Amino acid sequence: MCAIDPELLAKLASASMGANIGGHLVAEELYRHGVRDIFTLCGGHIAPIYDGCLRYGIRLIDTRHEQAAAHAGDGYARMTRGPGVALVTAGPGVTDAVTGIANAFQAQSPLVVLGGAAEVRSVGRGALQEMEQIPLMRSITKWCATVNDPKRLREYIQTAIRIATGGVPGPVFLELPFDVLMAQVDDIELIVPPPLPKWPRTQADPAQVDQLVELLLRAERPMIFAGSQVFWDSASAELQRLTESLGIPVMMNGMGRGVLPADHPNVYSLARKRALRGTDLVLILGTPLDFRVGFGAGFHPSAKIIQIDRDYTQLGKNRATDLALAGHSGLVLQQITDAVGNKAQALRDRLSGWRSELRDDETKQYQRLVPYMQSTTQPINHYQLAAALGEALGAGPLGTGRLHDNAIIIGDGGDVVAMAAKVLPLGGPGQWLDPGPLGCLGVGAPFALAAKALDPTHQKRVVVLSGDGSFGLNGFDFETCVRFGMHVTVVVGNDAAWGQIRGPQVMLFGEERSPATKLAPTRYDKVIEAFGGVGFHVEDPAELLPTLRKAIETPAVTCVDVTLDPAFSVTSGAARLTV
Repeated sequence: MCAIDPELLAKLASASMGANIGGHLVAEELYRHGVRDIFTLCGGHIAPIYDGCLRYGIRLIDTRHEQAAAHAGDGYARMTRGPGVALVTAGPGVTDAVTGIANAFQAQSPLVVLGGAAEVRSVGRGALQEMEQIPLMRSITKWCATVNDPKRLREYIQTAIRIATGGVPGPVFLELPFDVLMAQVDDIELIVPPPLPKWPRTQADPAQVDQLVELLLRAERPMIFAGSQVFWDSASAELQRLTESLGIPVMMNGMGRGVLPADHPNVYSLARKRALRGTDLVLILGTPLDFRVGFGAGFHPSAKIIQIDRDYTQLGKNRATDLALAGHSGLVLQQITDAVGNKAQALRDRLSGWRSELRDDETKQYQRLVPYMQSTTQPINHYQLAAALGEALGAGPLGTGRLHDNAIIIGDGGDVVAMAAKVLPLGGPGQWLDPGPLGCLGVGAPFALAAKALDPTHQKRVVVLSGDGSFGLNGFDFETCVRFGMHVTVVVGNDAAWGQIRGPQVMLFGEERSPATKLAPTRYDKVIEAFGGVGFHVEDPAELLPTLRKAIETPAVTCVDVTLDPAFSVTSGAARLTV
């Protein structure tokens, strides 16, 4: 946000808002591409677009920080599998959005960021909030550009959407100078691009699919490691058909979590270490070989590596592949299932022992967590909280069964989120949202804004599971939730520390040599009450489940502040029970 330069204010006051000005063209083209919500924080440089949004009925959801606006646009894109739009003003508005854009870039999320800019005629003269914004964006976007000709505004908006959503999705940045947005454009001169065709979906090379099937039929312990592209490609049905036909065990990561339900017999989570180190063939589906799998070293050294990805740059990165296929996840999975054909039954039967081995390990790992989940001691531990939250959202006791279809959990924190991810039984794609591979904090309230923007009739139960540290980054946007009547619940795991960092620091250097890792024991329920929401505080384990249920069912923005054991992840080693 900025104070409007007097010269800009005069131009806004004198402009005819009934005219066809640049800001209106931006809104019109966004509307033509289905954009109905934009996340923003006001500023003088983008006021013409605001007026266009009023003209075309696009809702402006104004956040308390531009980072939150970018995160919300990212979350909106993930939940719609289409473009999410953030609109920020020049200079500090753009720089504030950088973390959200970088997070979307790492998560391959089609975020369209529109940034205001000083007038073209003032470039280099020291105009209000003038800075070089395009160089800042080049390393964290798929594409970035400046529009200097108002006649081409609609063309540039369409290009931004096409690049963000096409191929491998990702964020784009479009810089829009104020005088371009204020310029009146004659309809005769206006460049109106034709409608975008659907982006093509590609199959893999059939010869490579045949090679894949040959390797698969010789494997004794194959597994599928399904990542975010399975979600982006809406390929849940194809993955389920393949695993049920061939009997191959499946593990999921990233946005791939939930593409198959947690109680599916071929889905494994806690047996991850056994699967990765015991497999002789892994089919890596739409996920990079990054730190989450030890840069490829997490798999057995002699395992055959088959990688399927639509991003050619990821094929063979960090570990050589035995076979690399490029294509749309759903189409390639269907190709594999069809190519195996009548040999599927024999393969499925042959893998029964491998599945049993993993199921035994899954049960063993789960039983190690049960005492923590069943604990009735005080203070509450992280697994107690996760198990109770799962039950409040429709799962059975101790994380059995699956969450209700209307539940969405947003993970925004360290240990409290990492431990919950092990025991919350997801029922479908898009039920679990977290930052992604960049690992930044602060997505909780913004992602909740996005989820509720898409839920006008309040059918979804949106819960943010937050650490007390992460609450501090964008927690003020729960006030935005209150202001827009978006009923969400934030559950704060409150250990008065940056627990995920403090635990290892204490173990490595000792209690007295762990600076900058403690927080004050703040009552976050009181913070939400100050915003106009409803707060609850829990210390007694017996009150945890009923309080969570009450908060989730209360038609308001609610907060459950849960006092957690600050020593739990250090003393128990529970966070490191599995890889």
